[in-house]
Amino acid sequence: MKRYTISHAKLLKEELGLYELTVDIIMMIRVCKIFREGLGGFREFQIIASAQRKHPTFSVWDKKKQSRITFDTMDFVAEEGHFPPRAIKIMQKKPSWRTEHEIQALWTILQVLDSYRNYEEPMQLLLAKVMRFERFGRRRVIVKKGVRGNSFYFIYLGTVAVTEDDDGSSAFLDPYPILLRRGGCFGEMGLQSASIRRTTVVCMEETEFLVVDREDVLANKLDQEVQKEAQHRFEFFRKMDLFALWSDEKLWQLVVLGKTEKFSYGQLISKDIVKSSFIMFVCKGTCEVLRLLDLGESPSYLKWVWQHLELIDDRPLRRRFNEPSPRERFKEFQIKSYPLQDFSYLKLLHLQKAWEQEGTSVSGTIKTSGNSLPKLLGPKIKSKLAHPIKCPMINTKFGELPKEAAVGAYMKIHTVEQGEIIGFHPLFLQDDQRDTRPLILMSLGAEVIRMRRDNFYELIDDKIKENLSKSKIEYPSDEQMTQEFLKENSWNIFRKDLFRLLMESRQSPLFTPIWRRRKGIYDPKCLVLDLCSINKKTKPHHPVFMAPRKYLPPLRIVQAISAPRYKIQEFLPQ
Repeated sequence: MKRYTISHAKLLKEELGLYELTVDIIMMIRVCKIFREGLGGFREFQIIASAQRKHPTFSVWDKKKQSRITFDTMDFVAEEGHFPPRAIKIMQKKPSWRTEHEIQALWTILQVLDSYRNYEEPMQLLLAKVMRFERFGRRRVIVKKGVRGNSFYFIYLGTVAVTEDDDGSSAFLDPYPILLRRGGCFGEMGLQSASIRRTTVVCMEETEFLVVDREDVLANKLDQEVQKEAQHRFEFFRKMDLFALWSDEKLWQLVVLGKTEKFSYGQLISKDIVKSSFIMFVCKGTCEVLRLLDLGESPSYLKWVWQHLELIDDRPLRRRFNEPSPRERFKEFQIKSYPLQDFSYLKLLHLQKAWEQEGTSVSGTIKTSGNSLPKLLGPKIKSKLAHPIKCPMINTKFGELPKEAAVGAYMKIHTVEQGEIIGFHPLFLQDDQRDTRPLILMSLGAEVIRMRRDNFYELIDDKIKENLSKSKIEYPSDEQMTQEFLKENSWNIFRKDLFRLLMESRQSPLFTPIWRRRKGIYDPKCLVLDLCSINKKTKPHHPVFMAPRKYLPPLRIVQAISAPRYKIQEFLPQ
């Protein structure tokens, strides 16, 4: 019996060891698979050994080897965004020496560039075949004004400025220069013809470029693909009624000035249409014109906020604004002038003397104190009422507003359909007729032909200028858009309350999978302003979206506002 138990325990131990070994192998396979999938994200990282070591080296004593192992942390510092060294080695080869596998690898890496994705796939593969890599430092002039161009540039990392001078020095003096960043491109005219450069391009920092030379374009027949895209632009312009009377020769001049760009759904096309130096023709899809509203600058929003906060704060609504009534102004003046004194007995003495002079009998005598000083009222009179809402406030044009309630919202004000033109109004309208507000252009899946505004103005004739000057679009004012936003928000609140009132809750809730919370993941609550928690000091756990503004501090963006309100049951008959 003892032998049997020993052998059984031995077999059980061997089986458990085999099971643990199998679990370890499966776990290692899963870990290796995760690492293989994650290596794709290291394409844009380059291992760079810095000359200045911020972190000291440390050492570990190895007991087996009986020696000290040193480890330098700076040998493994990765700098984000640089062009991968493996891709640089491929681009150092001549175009004819690159294999199809290497061209496909470059094509995959270059998909991070927006301007590269604008081309069709055959053109993308041909560009990956002929590109070469260049890196230039700050203040290096890439394209000089007045010099004949022969290359086309994609910006992989860094920033360049476009200037009108010869050496590009004005870019470092101008507080708001014209900048092109990662994903942009310039010099496309060098692919079609060696034309004279009209602007200067200078590096604002260390910048990495992917360069396409015109000689390689002609040798690898890229000019045929460029000609196909130009033919598409020519057919689009020929169908437009605006250029119906133009000859083919003049229309080709317009085609050469333009550049086709593709934008996916929800992608930003232009941050400000008014200040942009380009005109855009929508040849496919649709776009939206958006306006960033600062709700704190609207009197309608200010009144709406305090009307809902009245359910928390019992102070009258009129006290929140900068225009008090005459009675309130007199009371405030009286309290500030004589804050602790009561002069009511003086009025009674004056009345008693007036009655005595007129011969009117007074039923009683007025008792006053012996001294002539007025009676003190102490703390009964207060200069201001108590403020139950304890939160930071800001002063606006129309009154006081809680700091957390000073938010903004994006509102759609216009839809641009296929065949319409955007950005030509500043050329033909006078200063008093222009809408100088910053307007945002967002794509809903569109293809746009972009060209410089001044080049377009020089090419068109007087008749087209007259036709364009007549087509004026009037956008709604900020106040009208704010009122529309508040109406939509109130309707959404009412709809949710009505839905909760009429729909019975399930006895057994639906199965919801448990997701691990990750930092920075989108949360619907981040786009909702909750006025009910304005008094609370607890900060929200979800991230908050802030929209940058040029001359003003960033503004928090919301899509809805949850305000304290009466429940819908209270308005229904009981």
